Amino acid sequence: MARRTLSGAVALAAASIVMAPTGAEASPPGAKDVTAVLFEWNFASVARECTTTLGPAGYGYVQVSPPAEHIQGGQWWTSYQPVSYRIAGRLGDRAAFKNMVDTCHAAGVKVVADAVINHMSAGSGTGTGGSSYSKYDYPGLYSSFDFDNCTAQITDYRDRWNVQNCELVGLADLDTGEDYVRGAIAGYLNDLLSLGVDGFRVDAAKHMPAADLAQIKSRLTNPGVYWKQEVIHGAGEAVQPTEYTGNGDVQEFRYAYDLKRVFNNENLAYLKNYGEGWGYMNSSVAGVFVDNHDTERNGSTLSYKDNANYTLANVFMLAWPYGAPDVNSGYEWSDHDAGPPNGGRVDACWQSGWKCQHAWPEIKSMVAFRNATRGQAVTDWWDNGGDAIAFGRGSKGFVAINHESGSLTRTYQTSLPAGTYCDVQNNTPVTVDGSGRLTATLGSNTALAVYAGKSGC
Repeated sequence: MARRTLSGAVALAAASIVMAPTGAEASPPGAKDVTAVLFEWNFASVARECTTTLGPAGYGYVQVSPPAEHIQGGQWWTSYQPVSYRIAGRLGDRAAFKNMVDTCHAAGVKVVADAVINHMSAGSGTGTGGSSYSKYDYPGLYSSFDFDNCTAQITDYRDRWNVQNCELVGLADLDTGEDYVRGAIAGYLNDLLSLGVDGFRVDAAKHMPAADLAQIKSRLTNPGVYWKQEVIHGAGEAVQPTEYTGNGDVQEFRYAYDLKRVFNNENLAYLKNYGEGWGYMNSSVAGVFVDNHDTERNGSTLSYKDNANYTLANVFMLAWPYGAPDVNSGYEWSDHDAGPPNGGRVDACWQSGWKCQHAWPEIKSMVAFRNATRGQAVTDWWDNGGDAIAFGRGSKGFVAINHESGSLTRTYQTSLPAGTYCDVQNNTPVTVDGSGRLTATLGSNTALAVYAGKSGC
């Protein structure tokens, strides 16, 4: 949950945390670590996209918006105000969800569910599945005894108690220190696991003690399930992301914030030691992204509105071996509160406002690059001191990015074997000579990417 109040109503922004299997490396398990986050896509549309695009492109995971009954309303943030743990929201029912999971699995794509477990709703009414509720009273699930005693909004992020016991933008804050609440949350997550879910993004994790989350995770039928937690870093704040790495991956928000600054105002040459060298969490426990549904709206990161800067930042993220990347894929908006077009139904990419960033050729082509270069260190770094950079991934791949205002022609030294490769950014052949040299011309705000195993275009 992001810390902000959306206009006209109480909104639930999502604090995103990404956790990995306990005791295992913190990137998602398996050979493919890129997640397509299909924000507010309905389950039937996700299923089709797994088959037509995500599987063939090499995405390892798809993240779906919260599968729980929620408050009514057209705004996107209604999905983040649950009123029961039934799968009965705007994006589809239980059968549609199960079909989506099975279809994605058949396409080789695992499923991460956005899990809203820190809080319930604000207000009262009837949910999307017909359940009656009022704040602090969710019949058959929670009563007033199950919520924290602080019923005021969070006001001081330097005060741990305030952050973890008071209410995020006025939402009823569950007492995750209570045994019954822990059991109810674990029951919900176990139900999703029974339907085949492979992992969870824990929304607003920062607002729950790490020990409470560890206790809930220990009750799961698969306690080692992939787990990524939303814990937004804030300098001088009482609750820090590193507290949560024992549970799994944690989203490294500074990565996205700094990419915006570098691509908009600084030099790409500064990215030479991006990651731990910038004071971030260890790569093995970091979830990274260029933007997410909160940050694209609050302006703290790049977004689709930044055009080439945004595209090239995604190319860099997928080429660079730090963290496990999420590719945000949402829809056009001018009103920050606006919900998904067609209620979440995607008939086709790039229609009805759906942006489909995961399918942009420049971004999609880098997923296979990342899979092909996994485990390879950065080699052959080059920069011009400004906005042109290039680097290899051992003997498996090579990338060049020209963020300068004019075209650039040069010969790069690579560690690639001699041969002809396909530049997947431009779908053109590129030759590497017997000394590993590659000569190319890059237009302004374009990139080049070649990798072993991709020769023909």
